[in-house]
Amino acid sequence: MEHGTSVGYTASAVIDGRGTVAGWSAEAHMLLGYTSAEIVGRAAARLLAQNLSGPALRSLADRVPWADQPRWHGTVRLRHRDGRSVEVCLLVHRRFFGSQGESEWLVVSPVVGEASPQDDAELLERAFAQQSCGVAIYGNDRRMRLANVVMERGLGLTLPEMRGLRISEIVPHPDLEATDKAIGEVLETGRPQHRENVFSTPGQGRHQAWAVALAPLRDADGEVNAVCLSGHDETQQYWARRRLQLLNEASASIGSTLDVVRTAQELADVAVRGLADFAGVDILTPGDVDGEPDSTSRTVTPIVLRHLAHASITETCPEIPLTVDNLRTYPEASPQAECLGTRSTILRLVNGPDSTSGPWADQDTAVHAAPRLGFHLMVVPMRARGETLGVALFGRRRLQEAFDPDDGLLAEEITARAALCIDNARRYTRERSTALTLQRSLLPQRPPRQSAVEAASRYLPAGAQAGVGGDWFDVIPLSGARVALVVGDVVGHGIQASATMGRLRTAVRTLADVDLPPDELLTHLDDLVTRLADEDADGWAYTPGGAETDIADTPAAGDVGATCLYAVYDPVSRRCTLARAGHPLPFMVTPEGTADLLNIPAGPPLGLGGLPFESAEVELDEGSLLVLYTDGLVESRDHDVGQRLDMLRQALTRPVRSLDELCDTVLEALLPDRPQDDIALLIARPKALDAGQVATWDIPADPMAVAQARKNVSAQLSEWGFEEALFTTELVVSELVTNAIRYAAPPIQLRLIHDRTLICEVSDASNTAPHLRRARVFDEGGRGLLLVAQLTQGWGTRQSSTGKTIWAEQALPDAVPDSGPIVTDELERLVS
Repeated sequence: MEHGTSVGYTASAVIDGRGTVAGWSAEAHMLLGYTSAEIVGRAAARLLAQNLSGPALRSLADRVPWADQPRWHGTVRLRHRDGRSVEVCLLVHRRFFGSQGESEWLVVSPVVGEASPQDDAELLERAFAQQSCGVAIYGNDRRMRLANVVMERGLGLTLPEMRGLRISEIVPHPDLEATDKAIGEVLETGRPQHRENVFSTPGQGRHQAWAVALAPLRDADGEVNAVCLSGHDETQQYWARRRLQLLNEASASIGSTLDVVRTAQELADVAVRGLADFAGVDILTPGDVDGEPDSTSRTVTPIVLRHLAHASITETCPEIPLTVDNLRTYPEASPQAECLGTRSTILRLVNGPDSTSGPWADQDTAVHAAPRLGFHLMVVPMRARGETLGVALFGRRRLQEAFDPDDGLLAEEITARAALCIDNARRYTRERSTALTLQRSLLPQRPPRQSAVEAASRYLPAGAQAGVGGDWFDVIPLSGARVALVVGDVVGHGIQASATMGRLRTAVRTLADVDLPPDELLTHLDDLVTRLADEDADGWAYTPGGAETDIADTPAAGDVGATCLYAVYDPVSRRCTLARAGHPLPFMVTPEGTADLLNIPAGPPLGLGGLPFESAEVELDEGSLLVLYTDGLVESRDHDVGQRLDMLRQALTRPVRSLDELCDTVLEALLPDRPQDDIALLIARPKALDAGQVATWDIPADPMAVAQARKNVSAQLSEWGFEEALFTTELVVSELVTNAIRYAAPPIQLRLIHDRTLICEVSDASNTAPHLRRARVFDEGGRGLLLVAQLTQGWGTRQSSTGKTIWAEQALPDAVPDSGPIVTDELERLVS
């Protein structure tokens, strides 16, 4: 290394893989005296002080110490142009280039200018004082001896004020107490340590974060007698990590349920974990937004906000003394109103020395309740899908620094996420309420008037996560004092499932009105469900405005299916005919108190199409129970179906005072929590008509038998005490028996049933059903059924395996209104 120059420089050269000089700098010329033209292209070995000639010149790569190393440094002797030998410090870098892996060496040599020891000492002093990171020296007693300006600024004191103090005495904090202990360990062991200190210096706002390195300082004998503490300020990076962590927590925590209040509370809880000392959430009440809820709406002032949630770093929250569901009116000058009006974040200092609060502070409950606290306030609008929902309020007390733009961005981000979750919860609640209202409106509102069974029912919608489903039940009075019991379950949840349930329930009632047997009814219902599925898969949704929306790609498109159990009970014969389409088996509870599943042939769920249904007939003793239910009652994630059926069997055999109490007992035993699926439960106690309430006669296929039939009916009505109904009943019997004798085939049977009404039935072996029509003036027939329809409450025809039955039902005399029957002119003419 050359000395004697006043200014330092670096000489450099490039040597290719063959040992030839490929580059030569002006500084290299200054160092060795060769110009670039004299040396470039020549063997680099000529520069070595030792004499190399012949093949050795071409094998420099094999002779130099750096030949196989990526980097080499050391001292070599080179030959100056004037012939003298120069000792030079070299640093050699090997560089690769090209696709074939060619390499070269970059050789650099520093030439240091002249400098005095005083200059070096001054540089060291300036480096310590002007270092960008904080530096402090602690003696062997762990007390501060030196500190630079950055350390003074970080600790908030000057060196004279800190000299002789331990770091834990300068700022009492657990992290600095641990650092004080670590200094002692470095003094004792001589091993350096690294730490991260996060603390707050009084008067300097929020917490600071420092990456601290503790290095031992040794004397001439190698003994550690001091420790150098260097700290790099990582406050910005620390808070950036905290914001990112808080954002991740918000993503995981906010919106865990579809509950508005809980979502608001989750937002407040997340905010006080690192963004604010306290937080609150308020939403607008109906009427505070003018116009449609979209981006063009404007907020009406003064505004009324409903308080949903709040949280604080303290056990109580004196800054927000409101309770959940409180209403509060805010004037136009309040930050809440300004935030909603401008739809932007508002920052205020409340009750501080530089407070910007105005007259609104005296009217604001939160501010008035804590007038001496003093805090920074940030109000962020809550908006989702173009709709303004309310505001989120964040606050820091006076000792905390004001919110900065990064805090505002974080607050807006988590508020936006919470607003979207709250809007989702509101929409879900609205849809669920609509579906539930639709569901309940489509279910029976009151038990129908019938005497065949005593019935009790329950409908329980699924929990909030699943949504309202399509379960339904029904009790349908049929002709001949019979009754139909129905329980069904539509696939899916939501408004569509409820609407489909309504369509199926209407279809069942319509099919039941024509007295179809259970297996035939399910066949027709299966065809209907198949058509509904095809319509939903290939159809269009029409909005009220006339716009068409293709629904083929919606999740529910084509996904229409249902299960159903249909039973018909006849109180005269006490026989019950049942058929099921993919539905759980019903229970029958005997009068002795045993409960067993009825063995009914399994049928496919509705909507598969083309598969037959079978029915089964059982006799129900008086006092027994028939229990129909949907699968939500017996399906559970915690138990298999067999266990749940055993639980249901045990619940059904418990002694109760009424069917309503039995329904409650079953639900309590099987459903301690909100169900995961809808539940429909129908329990019926069959009744039997006494033999004295039914009269039956076989009618010969002779027109002369009509008179005898009238006499039999007259005698029976007199026995029952229904003389007032004699005239109407004789007319009905005459018409029905005459039609059967004239147009049908024997055997012919007449039956009278009296219960809450008087029922007249005429059965024959013909499958041809009569039709009601209006006879013309000169027609000889066609007036009989019109007469029956006018005189009775209802009439109809039902088919059987042996023929048909025509029935007519009329009110008993004590049930006839005081105004008497309505008799039209045509009826008077027909009777006459």
